[in-house]
Amino acid sequence: MHLKRNQIIDIVRIIISAISLIASFSLSFDYISWIAVLLCGIPIFKECIGGLIKEFDLKADLLVSIAIISSIIIGEVFAAGEIATIMAIGGFLEEYTVSKTQGRIEKLIKMTPQVATRIKNNIEEKISVENVQVGDILKVLPGESIPTDGIIINGETSIDQSTLTGESLPVDKTVDDEVYSGTINLYGSFMMKTTKISQDSSLQKLIRLVESSNPENSKIVRTADAWATLIVVIAFTAAVLTYLFTFEITRSVTILVVFCPCALVLATPTAIMASIGNLTKYGILVKDGESLEEMGRVSELVFDKTGTLTYGKPRVVDVISDDPKEMMYLLASIESKSEHPLAKAIVKYYNSTDLANVDEFKIHIGKGISGTINGSEIIAGTKKLLDEKNITIKNNYDTQNGEIAIYVAKDKNIIGQVHLADTIRETSKETVSHLKRLRIKTTLLTGDNEKTAKYIAKKAKIRNVKYNCLPEDKTEYIKNEQILGHKVAMIGDGINDAPSLRKANVGIAMGDIGSDVSVEAANIALINDNIEDLPHLISTARKTIHVINVSITFALILNIIAMALAILGKINPIEGALIHNIGSVVVILYSSTLVNFKNPEKDCKKSKKLGMTKTLNKPMTKY
Repeated sequence: MHLKRNQIIDIVRIIISAISLIASFSLSFDYISWIAVLLCGIPIFKECIGGLIKEFDLKADLLVSIAIISSIIIGEVFAAGEIATIMAIGGFLEEYTVSKTQGRIEKLIKMTPQVATRIKNNIEEKISVENVQVGDILKVLPGESIPTDGIIINGETSIDQSTLTGESLPVDKTVDDEVYSGTINLYGSFMMKTTKISQDSSLQKLIRLVESSNPENSKIVRTADAWATLIVVIAFTAAVLTYLFTFEITRSVTILVVFCPCALVLATPTAIMASIGNLTKYGILVKDGESLEEMGRVSELVFDKTGTLTYGKPRVVDVISDDPKEMMYLLASIESKSEHPLAKAIVKYYNSTDLANVDEFKIHIGKGISGTINGSEIIAGTKKLLDEKNITIKNNYDTQNGEIAIYVAKDKNIIGQVHLADTIRETSKETVSHLKRLRIKTTLLTGDNEKTAKYIAKKAKIRNVKYNCLPEDKTEYIKNEQILGHKVAMIGDGINDAPSLRKANVGIAMGDIGSDVSVEAANIALINDNIEDLPHLISTARKTIHVINVSITFALILNIIAMALAILGKINPIEGALIHNIGSVVVILYSSTLVNFKNPEKDCKKSKKLGMTKTLNKPMTKY
């Protein structure tokens, strides 16, 4: 357990105070109790005065301060010391619980690399990470932290990505795979080309999101604070009236002690911070407590298609040829010369470094490419390009559901075709089914045409689908649903999703592949892009609200019973302080159970890979 300097000081103060109280009780010498009053009481007085002057904050510190002073006035110095010590223990537990979140931020900051090895003009040089520019070539050795986000251009390795994803197993990486700032290179050395400067890296994005996590702006927190202020007024009034009717100052002091709203004030922020810590382990970052509260009341989840239900990148879905091995060898060889996304998808699908030399390579913009391999002319592209080259397609297999066909010709003869598409995530169907079991309505809003939209919706088992949507159409749909009284969450990844994310009660961004604009507009970010974690997010949010309501109810009932006992003279100030802090500890312990809360239906076998899974559809030979 790592403690900060001020926390160590608090522990020392509490221990010395406890020893002084034990000595005072054993020796029947009340003056020793002054040590506890001074060490633990003065910080309480300072908090009380500061709150009154700066914010006119009528909270527990005011009641405790009055109770301690009143105990001293009536000669109960031992009671005053014990009240101060017990309250200090409760305050330490509260501070320690909340400081865990700050500790997460500090841990992430410490993981931020400071130095990078840049290769410039074939010379290695050590530079500050802040001086790394987009396009720089960096060398990363085994055991080093990756300085910033980029793409591997040479070498193979295994990366520890637990910083970003929580994934315990290392992830294998090779040429053209993305790597992320703050993750650890475990084995092989490699060369990478940077795609982001340090300030825009995945790690810095994560740090900013964690820093913005704040339970204090939750509606339920503000409600609890309002109740706490009211309780302070009620307690003070009850203490005065009790004294006027009984003329027993001890009863009044006990009322002030037991009716302190500490447990009530602790209930909400402790539960929210515990839940935020839980979700962070799954790569779900919640920006504030109000978003978590709203998520627990969501009745409809709206999906964008591209990059959300689908991977957002083209993949080979079908290979059609009499000799698919030979055709893919020629196609991958010529496509390796192109930077087009479709070309990269084909080369990645081929997944081999065994490529032929290409001569006379040429790009036909918007149509395809051509070149010469071992003296044979190879053409790969659209039907339009083949028509221009007077090449006849004898057996044409129609594409469907938004697929793109790339035809391959060798010496003016068609040898096959490859179909590519933005494929649906393997987890989309199960995620939607799980959401339905949670009684969440699911909707697909997409700018794609009717055929593609309905195909994806059918695959994901989403019944409510809207297609040909412009950004304003998505926003209008969410607005209309809200008018009907629905709490709507929206999940998307692109710049065009930003207005919808802001309009929704809760906006959820795909934090890895998502645009910076969409992440900034959202309330919650899935940093691993694992949509299968959505049911866990909703279940945790609902559980959080339940825990908060139970804690607040318990705190109110405990306060009322304790105050009644105090009015009747059944308990003294010392017993009152003990009851009060037992209530606070119970609330903290109950709220902390949220840290390890797990969705009962959560699929334990799900993949925790960052970005898209490496599973690919197998080729089919039809030609």
